[in-house]
Amino acid sequence: MAYEHASVPTDIFERRESRVRSYCRSFPCVFQSASGSHMVAEDGTRYLDFLSGCSTLNYGHNPAELKQALIEYISADGVAHGLDMHTRAKAHFLETFERRILKPRGMNYRTMFTGPTGANAVEAALKLARKVTGRTNVIAFTNGFHGMTLGALATTGNSGKRGGAGIPLSGVSHEAYDGYFGPDTDTADQLDQRLSDSSSGLDKPAAILVETVQGEGGLNVASNAWLRRIEQIARKHGALLIIDDIQAGIGRTGGFFSFERAGIQPDIVTLAKSLSGMGLPMALTLIRPEHDRWKPGEHNGTFRGNNHAFVTAAKALDLYWADDAFEKDVARKSGILRARLKKIADASPLANRIKGRGMMSGIEMESGEIAAEICAHCFDNGLIIETSGSDDEVVKVLAPLTIRDADLEAGLKILETAVRTVSARRSQSAA
Repeated sequence: MAYEHASVPTDIFERRESRVRSYCRSFPCVFQSASGSHMVAEDGTRYLDFLSGCSTLNYGHNPAELKQALIEYISADGVAHGLDMHTRAKAHFLETFERRILKPRGMNYRTMFTGPTGANAVEAALKLARKVTGRTNVIAFTNGFHGMTLGALATTGNSGKRGGAGIPLSGVSHEAYDGYFGPDTDTADQLDQRLSDSSSGLDKPAAILVETVQGEGGLNVASNAWLRRIEQIARKHGALLIIDDIQAGIGRTGGFFSFERAGIQPDIVTLAKSLSGMGLPMALTLIRPEHDRWKPGEHNGTFRGNNHAFVTAAKALDLYWADDAFEKDVARKSGILRARLKKIADASPLANRIKGRGMMSGIEMESGEIAAEICAHCFDNGLIIETSGSDDEVVKVLAPLTIRDADLEAGLKILETAVRTVSARRSQSAA
């Protein structure tokens, strides 16, 4: 094909693409192929990918088995688009999801295929919670991120992203996440007290929406005890508990679901990103059966049934979740990652601490400017890595969960050099 051989004129992006684009500003090159943990630019430069499509590529780029399953399906004229009609691909995914994920964990959820993005899954969850409870208010948390469409954006904390709405964002109360006021303040008790006080001004919520690890909010981690208290508070006050597992799930922080270790049972769970296994758009809202009160067609969308994604998602579940071997290997790599990050952070006067959990970890720097400088140095030396946090102060590692040990070490070496170089440069400037 022509695009495989001809160079891409980069001015086309500047001339025709909206100014809203962002990642390409941090990684100014044209990529033409990707495999495993690497992306290749059209000039032949190979980059290690520690971004993984913001946790959309937990199994790496173009996993061979998933790619082959998709090729075979397309070659046989398998249904590509089917609205919410029954297809063999959908049936196979549902059966595999039930066998590999739900039944082994003793979970009973109905699956709702929303539009293809995580925000679509969140919008459906919020809408359903309000329908089930008859209430309008939703409790979300400081530094939370749940999407950019208006309902999801209302639950998002970041003022810069909220400002893009152009209208007031209502129906949501933002309460303090675990540790927001430091280790000596129990924010769950504060929430319970406010909900228990009829004069607090906090309306009874339809739902409490929470991430177990706040990906875009700076890798803040909720403790298992705090999550259990939030579940108890939701039950006590008649609210549904919604876990947003879009970035932290599918093995990224341990377990298929990030909340498994807390022992909680959410009423609704939202999934997307790595669910399809290889970056195909697919989102899912899991609903406890007693809350599945939709009327036919009451919530719908044209792209609810990405059958290509069903094929690769089912293959990924069979390949990686048939037993606990993959999960154990991810835990092992998580130990390597966090130990190396701690060593890097301890050696830099500009680093505050390591944050996150599992393969969703990073280093909090003193400022967003420093973090951006480190990421730019990494890219110049062959590593794609990005930031998160209120001020983009956290250098966040989202390497593929399937990354080889040698590639993980190589990427961390580039990061270590970048942190050391920027630290030395800043020290010299200060002197």
